[in-house]
Amino acid sequence: MTTTLTSAVKPRAEDTFAITFAPLSLEEIYAQSDDPANGAVVVMSGMVRNQTDGKPVIALEYQAYEPMALRIFYQIAADIRLSMSDVNRVAIYHRVGRLQVGEISVLVAVGSPHRGEAFEACQYAIDTLKHNAPIWKKEHWQDGSSTWVSIGACETSGENC
Repeated sequence: MTTTLTSAVKPRAEDTFAITFAPLSLEEIYAQSDDPANGAVVVMSGMVRNQTDGKPVIALEYQAYEPMALRIFYQIAADIRLSMSDVNRVAIYHRVGRLQVGEISVLVAVGSPHRGEAFEACQYAIDTLKHNAPIWKKEHWQDGSSTWVSIGACETSGENC
């Protein structure tokens, strides 16, 4: 699958996307991805962990260029459907603002008749989001310092952010 932004992609009515300051809900994204034709709903939840490379983290702060990030989310769903036509629903939500350790920063869910497609589509969605979406995070360290990190840089540097 390839993500291109040569033309504006309109989201499908059955899909949901958001960039929000509000806490994310596993129950809500699951419900958004459920469909009577599904045999599987795969949900990926990304959370703020308490360390990066052994260095204590107390919080993360996310910022996004929302119009472009949403276009990337729409394109991810379109790409999924080009290669996996049975996918029924795609939901991608990302938080912005300051998040504490343990809070959910991103939720991706895919509903499909078969689990293999749902897993593959969910993996593609989170990997592509992290690589292409204009979303940045600032790591706040226990020692009081902080560092901005591009999420895309996590993928290109080989780090598992």
